[in-house]
Amino acid sequence: MASSEHRVVTRLAELLDERGMTLTELSRRTGLTMANLSILKNNRARAIRFSTLTLVCEALDCRPGDLLDLD
Repeated sequence: MASSEHRVVTRLAELLDERGMTLTELSRRTGLTMANLSILKNNRARAIRFSTLTLVCEALDCRPGDLLDLD
């Protein structure tokens, strides 16, 4: 059942809201670009590097399972 569509989504917007953090602040804390974080936040990412996942999880004090979900 190979498909180009995936159902993995991020909860980045919710986690940012819960922590009272902006995308700008997350960018500053992680060193990741606003553009890349926006793609991740708006669920337009087709892939995510483990290094990116690590940086975001460290900045948000969460685990990968808190950030990713299956739709």
